Amino acid sequence: MNWVGNNLDLIGELTLVHLRQSIIALIAGFVLSVPLGWVAWRYRLVRSGVITITGLLYTIPSLALLILVPVVTGWYSIVSETNLIVALAIYAVAILVRAVADGLDSVDAGVRQASTAIGYGSFRRFWAVEFPLAGPVVLAGLRVASASTIALATVGILVGIQNIGYLFTNGLQRRIIPEVFAGVVAVVVLALVIDLLLVIAGRLLMPWTRGTKTVSRQANRTLVKA
Repeated sequence: MNWVGNNLDLIGELTLVHLRQSIIALIAGFVLSVPLGWVAWRYRLVRSGVITITGLLYTIPSLALLILVPVVTGWYSIVSETNLIVALAIYAVAILVRAVADGLDSVDAGVRQASTAIGYGSFRRFWAVEFPLAGPVVLAGLRVASASTIALATVGILVGIQNIGYLFTNGLQRRIIPEVFAGVVAVVVLALVIDLLLVIAGRLLMPWTRGTKTVSRQANRTLVKA
């Protein structure tokens, strides 16, 4: 394990790069998934198509997607961090669109009627009532997407994009097992830390989810807060 102690700076630097790549991709995927998930929930005729098409994105092999992205976007250099982030965002969308649609589906119809009755327009009702109440389901999807994104980001090293994946390929090529082990631990720890932060953020932003509460209590608190 001397290798780990002698290369903590390298591990730390690669972890920060990996974190930045993953966070940007996750945020981009989330931003794209909200309107797509809303369309899938709002328009039943296209729901199956939207969810199926976005879900199928996850079946594209990661290496193939990394090669296809620059061709489609026009950024022809495969060795580009931007292409990796775009690919990771696509995988995040594949997970999060269904989560957003299912979350909105879980909101009680009576809550929508009550918010409309007190004067909420569709835009305000979505952001003040529907989306917050869909939050627990969306958060669950976000947690899955974050773990997936952090794990998949390591594939970027196969096309020359530096991150924790470097520890895997370099360690295997040079037969330095502690280096590979350090990469595995770094990915797991990073995924656990991000997951913990998401849970804490969920508790802070959705205090009504603490303990066992009925949908009506959730709705009342959301309406009062809004």
